[in-house]
Amino acid sequence: MLAGPLVSVIAVVAAFALGAAMMSALGANPWEGFTALFDGAFGGRRELADTATKATPLLLVGTGICISFRAKVINIGGEGQILAGALVATIAALALGDLPRIALVPVVLIAGVVGGGIWGAIPGALKAYVGVNEILSTIMLNLVAVQIVNYLLRDPLIDPAEIERGTRIPQTERLSPNADLPILLGGTRLHLGVVVAVAVAVAAWVFLWRSSVGYRVRAVGSGPDAARYAGIDVPRMTTLALTASGAMCGLAGAILVFGSEGHRFVTDGSSTGFTGSAGFNGIVAALFGGLHPLWTIPAAALFGGLLVGANAMQRAIQIPGSLVIAMNGIVVLFVVASVDVRQRIARARARKAALATMAVTPPATEPESPHMADASS
Repeated sequence: MLAGPLVSVIAVVAAFALGAAMMSALGANPWEGFTALFDGAFGGRRELADTATKATPLLLVGTGICISFRAKVINIGGEGQILAGALVATIAALALGDLPRIALVPVVLIAGVVGGGIWGAIPGALKAYVGVNEILSTIMLNLVAVQIVNYLLRDPLIDPAEIERGTRIPQTERLSPNADLPILLGGTRLHLGVVVAVAVAVAAWVFLWRSSVGYRVRAVGSGPDAARYAGIDVPRMTTLALTASGAMCGLAGAILVFGSEGHRFVTDGSSTGFTGSAGFNGIVAALFGGLHPLWTIPAAALFGGLLVGANAMQRAIQIPGSLVIAMNGIVVLFVVASVDVRQRIARARARKAALATMAVTPPATEPESPHMADASS
């Protein structure tokens, strides 16, 4: 039973071992490096708060990935869906900035859900009703979202002060303070978005395993032909899965805007300048969590800690930033590779259980025919 999770742990340990070899090759002390990484991620109240904040978008994207993958739909469009959610939430804050905080915070979060959901529904409908490959459509929509955001933040939504100064940094003005996510722990950056993300992961588990609609989504993923024969609307469930996945990513985008220190939507012209590659790292967190929403919670915390602690490690042992990026990539590579091993173990376990059942259950024998009895006599 522990073989599957153990494979993921071994993958992380192997990745760290390779990272230690790389640090040794550069003349750095791996022990000091990993100590700094752990302290920077989990060494105190502020560090834990930073890790939880960094893990929040990973958890939301990972939760969305769990939903879509259960329907056997591959969502690679988390980056674009994050941008879409952030954009719609920003527009809502600009239009309704005078609302009291108790009303505006839910409004901007719901707006993020709507924006991301729409951006996920497009490839979902194309997949379900036209047969367009969802991998291609979600990746292409990432690029479309980047260009839309670049246009809006460089002209219609740009901060008027940027135009006056002539700097024209692509960012909005400081959004309404009433939309700021409340800080939960004084002196840290831990905000309400962390609680929202955990609640969403739990709700996703309830949806998938404790609701009839979630059962239909999983049935489509297990076998679309059998699900169709059972009367399940396969195209509708496929579209729903990608819409829900996009909605979770869009919520992550809203939280990135209103939980940030600048409290404005800003970009450097690419998606990663705003998302921090959460749309892709969230996929890895979901895979590490076995595509289960509840197990994605600690998986996202682990990868959030790696991202936060890597900066501390770089400062402590003075290694190049490219090595930190390479180490993160190695962890991702090993974790993704471990998914195939876990699936092989699961299939082997299923075959073993089937053989054990066949050995215990005696084969059924047909009753002797009366004519055969007469012939034998």
